[in-house]
Amino acid sequence: MMSIYQTEEIVARLKSLENPANVAGMARYGINPQNTLGISIYTLRKIAREIGNDHALAEDLWKTGIHEARILSSYIDRPEWVTEEQMERWVSDFDSWDVCDQVCDLFDKTPFAYAKAIEWSGRSEEFVKRAGFTMVAGLAVHDKKAGDEKLAQFFPIFIRESVDDRNFVKKAVNWALRNIGKRNQNLNRMAIETAQTILQADNRTARWIARDALRELTSEKIGKKLKKTTALSETAIEARNKLNHESE
Repeated sequence: MMSIYQTEEIVARLKSLENPANVAGMARYGINPQNTLGISIYTLRKIAREIGNDHALAEDLWKTGIHEARILSSYIDRPEWVTEEQMERWVSDFDSWDVCDQVCDLFDKTPFAYAKAIEWSGRSEEFVKRAGFTMVAGLAVHDKKAGDEKLAQFFPIFIRESVDDRNFVKKAVNWALRNIGKRNQNLNRMAIETAQTILQADNRTARWIARDALRELTSEKIGKKLKKTTALSETAIEARNKLNHESE
C-alpha cells in the first residue's frame, strides 16, 4: 500500500512539533537527545494511522536520521515487507533504547526474528545486543504458536550474556528472561532455574538480573496469572524463600 504523503511533508510536520523541553526530559530517561525533536509516542502513532502502511516511505524516513522519523518508520512498515538486509541496516543505526525497542516490535514479527535474536544477542554493539534480547521479550508475548522448546533455546544465552554490565543490555536480558518465564508454568519453572544458575555467578550484574527476575517469577501474582493453584509451585516457593533469605 502506498500513502499519498511525501517524505518532505512528513519531516516538515515532525519538525513543526519540535519540543526542546521534552527532549531534555527524554534525556533524563536515557534517550539519546541527538537528532531528537521531543515528540511523544502517542503523537507518532496518530500520525502513523493517518499515513497508513508504506514501505518505501518508511525507508525514506529512516534515512533522515531523525529520531522520531525512525520510530515512525517502524509504525508504517509491515513485517511481511521487511527484509533481512533492511534489518541489518536499521539495527546498525540504533543509538537509543527507545528506537531499538519500538523498531523491534516490528522486527519480532518477521520470519527472521528468531535467527536475528540469536545472532544479535552475541554481537558486541550495545544496542544491537539489546535488540536481540528485546526481540526475545517480544517473541515471548507475540508468537502465540511457538512451542516451549523454541523459547527455551534462549536460556543458555541469558546465562552467557548475564555478565554484560552495560545498562541497556542487562535490562533487556532481564526483560526477556521475565517475559519467557511468564508465558506458562513449564517455562516459568525453566526460567526460575535459569535465574538460579545466573545468581550463582560471581558477578554483580548477573546477580541483579537474577534477583530481579526471581522476584517477579516467584510471585503469587504470576502464579495466579499462569492459572496454577493459588499456591505457587514448589520450585517457585523454594526460589522465593531462598531469595528472601539472602536479602535479609
